[in-house]
Order: sequence, then structure tokens, then C-alpha cells
Amino acid sequence: MADLDDIHDGKDYALDIPARNKAFFLKGAGAYDWGMQNRLARIFRPDTGRTVMLAFDHGYFQGPTTGLERVDVNIAPLFDYADVLMCTRGMLRSTVPAAIRKPIVMRASGGNSIMSELSNETVAVDMEDALRMNVCAMAAQIYIGSEYEHKSINNLIRLIDAGNRVGMPTLAVTGVGKDMARDARYFGLATRIAAEIGAQYVKSYFVEDGFERVCAGCPVPIVIAGGKKIPEREALEVAYRAVDQGAAGVDMGRNIFRADNPVAMIQAVSAVVHELTPPEQAFEMYNDLSQAKAA
Repeated sequence: MADLDDIHDGKDYALDIPARNKAFFLKGAGAYDWGMQNRLARIFRPDTGRTVMLAFDHGYFQGPTTGLERVDVNIAPLFDYADVLMCTRGMLRSTVPAAIRKPIVMRASGGNSIMSELSNETVAVDMEDALRMNVCAMAAQIYIGSEYEHKSINNLIRLIDAGNRVGMPTLAVTGVGKDMARDARYFGLATRIAAEIGAQYVKSYFVEDGFERVCAGCPVPIVIAGGKKIPEREALEVAYRAVDQGAAGVDMGRNIFRADNPVAMIQAVSAVVHELTPPEQAFEMYNDLSQAKAA
């Protein structure tokens, strides 16, 4: 215990400086409890308010898809360059080293496969297990307008309620069924519903027309999904336009780990997201890093 013989009265109370409590930096998160805010501050960089999430959770319904056959070989070299790792609990325990000091966003919906109706999911991770694994957020898919819309929304509500009890943020992932339109009207509806029921942030898709309105209409941060593999220059353009129009970052998988040089690509994406590097310069950076590795 402290030395009781060396107690001094306090003297410097800074009486001329009003007490202050710095407002939390993240959109829509000012009223959350400390633990919730602290987890979000690990996901989103406080200096930029944005994030680069590395998504490699696809195996939960796709199996060993291209690029994810061996996560320990193909994805682990990217860990150091990501702000956040997005994965399943099985992959976290089996493949991600515990010494990695990266925040984890855990895929918590599941129970389907590419051979069945994608919207027919359930909550696949208990909150107690998420806390045991020290994750920073739980993620669940919602399928607005699908056959199992109500079930997917109920899954999200259950996670939000469980997360609020323990200070765990919930990421709502807006799934798109085969017959759904990928436009601003749909994503504006889906992201707003997710925020209205209490999701702390939302994953959506960039759309060419009206994405700025989608972001403006959602009171919590939106990160964009990388989507299907496209050329590297084009993927950097999408990331730049999304951030420029209000997105708080990306949750990108295939456009990073299927790139010709994944390590160079994730660094170029990070430059776009955090430094607002124009796409043409980011693509030059990608090429320079790729050539340096080849030399």
C-alpha cells in the first residue's frame, strides 16, 4: 500500500480550467457506454474516424473458396496491414495467432450454405464465447426483402440486445439476395433499418448513383463491402469514391487477397481510406510496392 508517512495535500487543481470530457469522435456513438466506445475506437482509427477491415469470413457459407484455401498461408501475411480482422470463431481459434494485436470483428450469423437459401440464418455465436475470445464487435447479416427477412432481423436484434448488456458493438451486414436491386433506394432502406433497431455500424455496398444519400440517411457509420473481384485500379476507385461520399471505411476481402499482390493492395487501400490518396496515386503505390517485392 501507499506510504502513509508521505501524504501531501493536493495543490494543483487548475482552477482556471473548466472540467472537460472530450466528445467521442464516431458518428452516432456519443451516448454509448465507455466499454462500447473503447471497442469502437479500436475498430475505427480515432485520428481519421475510418477503418480498413480485412474480411476473410467467406468460408462460413462458401467453404474453401479461392484465396482462402489456406488462411495461415495466404491471409496471415496481411494481418499486420489491416486495422481490423473480420473472421469466424473457428478460424480465429484455429489459425489467427493470439499474439496478433488486432481488433476482431466476429461473424456471428450462420447456419446456411451456398447450396441453400442464403437468408435462412441463425445466431451462430454466443455472446459469452465472444467475450471469451476478446472480440471488439459481432456481425450479423440482414436480408431486407428476402424470404427470411424477419428471421434475419430478429437475429440482429438478439445480438444487439446481448451486446448492449456487455458493451459489445454489433455490425449489421446488409445481405443482397439474387433478386434484389443493388441501388440507393434498397441500401438506404436496409442501412436505416439496421441503425433504427440499434446496430452500432453497418456494412453495405457502394452504388454509383445516390451513395452519398445512403450515408447521410444512416445515423451510424457505414463501411463498404469489397464485393466481387474487380481490377485493382477499379477497386481503389470504388474505395475512394465511397469514403469521399461519406463511408467510414471498407470491409474488403476478395479485392485484397485475390489481388496479384495482396500485401501491396491492402497498403494501397489503407492509403486511400486513411490518407484520402487519389486512386491514380494509390495505384502507382500498388505498382511500386509490387515491383519492389519482385526485385
